[in-house]
Amino acid sequence: MDRRAFAVTAALALVTWPLGQVAASQAILSSTPTAAAVPLPPLPRLSPLDSARSKKSGVSVAAVTSKKMDKLAPLADAKTALVAFANSPFPYEGVIPDKAIPFLDVVDGNRRGHTSGRAGIYWEDETYRDRSVLLSFPQRFDLRKPAVIVLFFHGNEATLARDVVARQQVVDQLAASGLNAVLVAPQFAYDAKDSSAGNFWRPGFFARFLKEAATRLAKLYGPGATPAAFDRLPVVLVAYSGGYNAAGYVLAVGGATRRVRGLMLFDALYGEEDKFVDWIARYRKSAFFFSAYSQSSAAGNAEAEGQIRARHIAVRESPPTRLQPGTVTFLATDPAIPHDDFVTSAWVPLPLQWLLERVPGFPR
Repeated sequence: MDRRAFAVTAALALVTWPLGQVAASQAILSSTPTAAAVPLPPLPRLSPLDSARSKKSGVSVAAVTSKKMDKLAPLADAKTALVAFANSPFPYEGVIPDKAIPFLDVVDGNRRGHTSGRAGIYWEDETYRDRSVLLSFPQRFDLRKPAVIVLFFHGNEATLARDVVARQQVVDQLAASGLNAVLVAPQFAYDAKDSSAGNFWRPGFFARFLKEAATRLAKLYGPGATPAAFDRLPVVLVAYSGGYNAAGYVLAVGGATRRVRGLMLFDALYGEEDKFVDWIARYRKSAFFFSAYSQSSAAGNAEAEGQIRARHIAVRESPPTRLQPGTVTFLATDPAIPHDDFVTSAWVPLPLQWLLERVPGFPR
């Protein structure tokens, strides 16, 4: 296993660690912290598959309590948690909205599965049962200051620990940006070639997800924080690759679209162009839009940019100095940039950090 791999236990109890840059997370992996239980609202029980994954990680991590604070204060240490949500993208029992057919369309004995257009059948018990959501506060996050939720939707063949944290360095890029922001990243199809949005296809589900995230974030932050404080924070939505599908439906039917103050797409416009264009047309005065792409998603970006220009909306094609409300950017990068590396190396090294540094109004 790669030393950078961020092995965590997807447990029903909250798990918190001090987590800084990559070196700090590597140091944490080398030992198992002493822990004490932290009570949480009841959640669905872990499936046998989830428990097996926890054992397979080789790291046994129990919940630890935050140091009690006399009053609300900036976090002395970063905190990262992997938490099972009741309102998670999967399991999903509904239909595929643009096809009006059941998502779980295959039955083999007691098993149910979904037919992926790219990889054949994926079984629910292996691919669509993980309720994990990654939560991460950077050191010195201050709830008393203006703050923002950075919501990250991963792409295909990804897990939160191996890819979002270790390979793409999303936690570390947010921490290094200086933005007074907290990261929320749900697990979609587990390590699969599938961009399905699951429950985010449901009208109003995004609002329910954010409501639960507020409760979880308040618990992770520690004494003095309330769910209401997080429930009113604006959202910057970041989607990489296959995360486009969930992002499009969040903007179209999520029920909390007004909270989205910015959208960042990382080589991600593979479809749902109309949903993104409609959102830009409606909310561009209060939000920004940024899409960078390689050859992989060039066609979808060209289609969306053409639709936006047809609506007489100004578009820029150079890197922005500030992501102000009203900014609409389509940035073509070197076509040779590998799609798999786009979150860590694109038009600049560590492009997510670069962009978050340009979001005004939320300094840490």
